[in-house]
Amino acid sequence: MPLELTTARPDPALLDLPWAVPLEDWPAERLAALPRGISRHVVRFVRVSGRVLALKEIKLDLAWREYGMLRSLERIDLPCVEPFGVVSGRVAADGTPLDACLITRHLQYSLPYRALYSQALRPDTAQRLTDALAVLLVRLHLAGFWWGDVSLSNTLFRRDAGAFAAYLVDAETGELHSSLTAGQREHDLDIARVNIAGELMDLDAGGFLEELADPVEVSNTIMERYRSLWAALTEAERFERGDRWRVEERIRHLNDLGFDIDELSMSTDFDGTTIQIQPKVVDAGHHSRRLLRLTGLDVEENQARRLLNDLETFRAVTDQQNEDDELVAHDWLVSVYEPTVRAVPRSLAGKLEPAEVFHEVLEHRWYMSERAGTDIPVERAAADYVRSVLPAKPDEKSVVGVDTVEMPVVAMFDD
Repeated sequence: MPLELTTARPDPALLDLPWAVPLEDWPAERLAALPRGISRHVVRFVRVSGRVLALKEIKLDLAWREYGMLRSLERIDLPCVEPFGVVSGRVAADGTPLDACLITRHLQYSLPYRALYSQALRPDTAQRLTDALAVLLVRLHLAGFWWGDVSLSNTLFRRDAGAFAAYLVDAETGELHSSLTAGQREHDLDIARVNIAGELMDLDAGGFLEELADPVEVSNTIMERYRSLWAALTEAERFERGDRWRVEERIRHLNDLGFDIDELSMSTDFDGTTIQIQPKVVDAGHHSRRLLRLTGLDVEENQARRLLNDLETFRAVTDQQNEDDELVAHDWLVSVYEPTVRAVPRSLAGKLEPAEVFHEVLEHRWYMSERAGTDIPVERAAADYVRSVLPAKPDEKSVVGVDTVEMPVVAMFDD
């Protein structure tokens, strides 16, 4: 069987890779030095034509299945790694058939959970990671996706204005339905609870978990976070006819959680004294979509919320309350945001993505202003941040922390 390479974006440079060699034996000069999580499969990162690709050695039928599933998730705008292609027909020099390779595009500035724990993070890191995973799981379930292998290892995390945004990495076991039953959702939650507890116990045994963190308790919080978010997004609410303002309150609450409502169902009881409302279709990314519409910036949800808050502050400070949103947004973009992110020299550009840099500059400015007892201009805060804070940050665009493959592992979990 001849080598066959199927990709969404054809690139002849892929043919130059040593496909006749098992991935675990690929020479170091071919590989990109990126941290990777635990996997049941051999995974390697390579640089091809200026981009970083992740290669996973896997059976051909599974490779095609996962490639198709990732493309389906991408089409409905769910947070997952970008599918790039499948390589089949691989044969070693001695004629031995080799497994196929699934190719995905590396998610820039993303971190596997083990790399995050190799860094000095705040004590609530585990909570923030499970919060992000709970939000991801809710988004997937709302879209009818049953994961079947929920875990920290199967998730990548990107910094999102002090929190994290989670992305699905492995869709090998997933199933896409028109909607999920309560039993399917609970099954995913049970898988999540067991896998996450095991992964955190592994970190604890290796000395990477904060002392007061209980792996079982941390894993159980994903149930609470998931159920509270699911209830806020899907449960019906009843109130008296005189409390119609609560319809707007419910919509604002969902917007604050980062979700939009495309349809809202309202009905009354028999005597017309009680109204019931229920969101029919909810979609994540309320703030990020609004920021994208106003400025063209495509960022994470919490980053968008923070940038929009700064935009509103700019509107007030510059006395533009009565100006069109688009005009004010353009003014803020060219006079505040772009000069701030341009203050980062090219040598430090791989530390954090621009929106996260802007968020951290705003945080830095607040602390500087508090110490000085007066408002510090953003230009001065950006210069001080670039000089005193950013150089010490790990380079999250390329290499983060230690090589996670070298970290001690007590128990191995599926990717």
